[in-house]
Amino acid sequence: MITYPILKKGATIGVTAPSSGVPEELHHIVERAVSRLNAEGYEVICSEIVWTDVKTRSASAKKRAEDFQRMMEDENIDLIIPPWGGELLIETLEHIDFEKIHPKWVMGYSDTSMLLLAITLKTGIATAHGTNLVDLRGEYSDKTTAMWRNVLATQKGNSIVQYSSEKFQKEWHHENPSPMIFHLTEETSWKSVAGGSVTMSGRLLGGCIDIVRHMIGTPFGDVKTFRSSFTDGEPIIWYFENCNMKTTDLRRTLVQMKLAGWFDGCAGIMFGRSPANTPVDDYLIEDVYQDLYGDIKVPVLYDIDCGHIPPQITLINGSFAEVEVEDGKGIVKQTFI
Repeated sequence: MITYPILKKGATIGVTAPSSGVPEELHHIVERAVSRLNAEGYEVICSEIVWTDVKTRSASAKKRAEDFQRMMEDENIDLIIPPWGGELLIETLEHIDFEKIHPKWVMGYSDTSMLLLAITLKTGIATAHGTNLVDLRGEYSDKTTAMWRNVLATQKGNSIVQYSSEKFQKEWHHENPSPMIFHLTEETSWKSVAGGSVTMSGRLLGGCIDIVRHMIGTPFGDVKTFRSSFTDGEPIIWYFENCNMKTTDLRRTLVQMKLAGWFDGCAGIMFGRSPANTPVDDYLIEDVYQDLYGDIKVPVLYDIDCGHIPPQITLINGSFAEVEVEDGKGIVKQTFI
């Protein structure tokens, strides 16, 4: 059985930095996000390691793990949101005692997605792949991003429906800040390799594929045991987003996942829009998706609202999802069972 935390009104949010911290010149964006959340009625507690960043790390691996562990065991903290991702969260995993963590929401993406996936696979506690703290500093949120509150407040046994965005952000314009942070200018269109309408259902798992691929073969990436222990062997819908990899590296990673058994019992795979996917020779990202479809013969969707090209819907690792795509529009219904 999957364990679902619930976000209560007036919740206390803990902010720690299990990967990168925030350099001094950017402290103001965290302070602004904290101020916005306080104004909404949340109480926000920031760890001291949030405010430091040396050699891409907020602190040593052990200190980062201890700080996260402390917040997970603190009954007064209801939700943990790191300021953002980073590079070397993987160093912390061996220092976390997953058996002692209390069920509560942890939300984020990028490097944080490794921590989210590890928690769900190891413990059966649902985790939230969604917005980072710094992206909540705007005067208001677009309706896709803003759904994180409703999703995390969903009661066990109930369902929550999210829809594909109307527009997405092609590139940042930091010199021209938007009241909602993002500059949503491009028409969103979810695509399918096979074309036509698509429906699929299964347990959601995923994250930033550059990061979570390094869990393969470790005690933190045991998908087979997760399926037998927490889902009665139900099929998996994987969602991924590619931050940095070229097409050939992405292809190698997907083949490795298949050979490692990650796609056993797979009901479908979804890929977020990507700032990477750089072709090698004439091997395009569409070729990667087509090759994957040929390998595993399940629906492959791409350009969904997930990852480093905002906005993104809030995807819950461990939830039972029903996904429908037709004419470029997507619907994701997640049921907390």
